[in-house]
Amino acid sequence: MNPKNATQPTMILLVRHGQTPTTGKVLPGRAAGLYLSEHGREQAERVAQRLSALPVTAIYASPLERTMQTAGPTAEQTGLRVVEEPGLLEGDFGDWTGVQLADLMKLPEWKTVQQRPDTFRFPNGESFAEIRDRMAATLAKLGDKHPGGTVLCFSHADPIRIAVSDALGAALRVFQRISIAPCSVSAIAYAADPTERTPMVLTVNSTLESLAELRAS
Repeated sequence: MNPKNATQPTMILLVRHGQTPTTGKVLPGRAAGLYLSEHGREQAERVAQRLSALPVTAIYASPLERTMQTAGPTAEQTGLRVVEEPGLLEGDFGDWTGVQLADLMKLPEWKTVQQRPDTFRFPNGESFAEIRDRMAATLAKLGDKHPGGTVLCFSHADPIRIAVSDALGAALRVFQRISIAPCSVSAIAYAADPTERTPMVLTVNSTLESLAELRAS
């Protein structure tokens, strides 16, 4: 470890995967075999150009095909290997996996998902609280592994929204108020001193502006 880096904040950038053929139509969850659409591949190329302006230390991705595929162009441009990280996985939506969103919206439970997600567990799947705790532990682990570095984490909409909400100190029940678009970037900085680990949210849902000057103030 570089002693200089040990005194610098660690930046973790959360990148949602690109658009797929079912984005906005189906709740895919952890189902295998879902790849990026043509537009999603273009999004992955564009976000790679933005991310490569940063001094990237490491690249991690949820093991699902759509996240690994999104991370690919960034790995090519930075010369780094993509490491699969199960902690970045999409939520386990249990019996709701693969169901059309239009059908889910008709269920009485949908109102709870939107208004009181902190009380909800997907049938035979995860709760939102478990997703929060999983993401928090994963980001802390990766931050400790790369002190003072810039770590890219390719993940999914709900885990990223929950992680950002948690970093802001907001209650879990309000995370649905955060929008995370395909291939958007959200950045969180963590102080090097473990006794001062209050995170600083640097940007949320960034899709257009340059990331070259992104740093903790």
